[in-house]
Amino acid sequence: MICFRSYMSISEDNGQPLAIEVKDVTVSYGDTPVLQNVSLSIEHGVMVALVGPNGAGKSTLFKAILGLIPTDSGEIYIHGLPFSKIRGELAYIPQSEQVNWLFPLNCADVVMLGRQRKIGWFRKPSKLDREIVDESLRRVGLADRRGALITELSGGQRQRLFVARALAQEAHTLLLDEAFSGVDVASQEGLMEMLTSLTVEGKTVLLATHDLTNMSGRFDLCCCLNKHVCAFGKPSEAFTPEVLEELYGTHAYTI
Repeated sequence: MICFRSYMSISEDNGQPLAIEVKDVTVSYGDTPVLQNVSLSIEHGVMVALVGPNGAGKSTLFKAILGLIPTDSGEIYIHGLPFSKIRGELAYIPQSEQVNWLFPLNCADVVMLGRQRKIGWFRKPSKLDREIVDESLRRVGLADRRGALITELSGGQRQRLFVARALAQEAHTLLLDEAFSGVDVASQEGLMEMLTSLTVEGKTVLLATHDLTNMSGRFDLCCCLNKHVCAFGKPSEAFTPEVLEELYGTHAYTI
């Protein structure tokens, strides 16, 4: 693995807990290892790309961070605490094809789901909850689509809707799994601008993607994953011919 020390231990200087810390994590499905000794240290307020081929373990890593699947070994900390000790710090935006878009919810309903942990079950949303939902929709440019059914949204609008749900949740870290899948170029750029503005506020964004275009212009850091971490650091340093060979089996070039 190629790593760049200044980024792997970025919080050592200020003493603050990392947004995400993954230590020697191994995950298997049955007898088949999917992740092997994966380690990552991610600071607050950065945009991180998670890249690798199909089957590299990107979605599995997200599920492990979210506590959705058990690990064979290793440790995962969110803001210095194990997942069982945190509440609402992580927001997950799944791949579009994993969502049932035929479910009869409007945009405000979806975003209000982000408030559920704070509202509690069998309680009605308060005026503050409704105001937070409206503000979240406004921030992602969907205020005028508040009452629209999710079936009526474009691919880019659907991704922005999930970001609005994360904002309503008041999560500090966002995990996006293939957020650009099925989204046109203009919508991709709009989504990246919005996510970048969140990192300026101190939120952390980890985005799994196949798109290697303009990595240096879009992301602060890049984690190259192929069941293990092949490289982690600035995109300009991580994407060496050797790393690309390890990822994809042939040389590739970023634009």
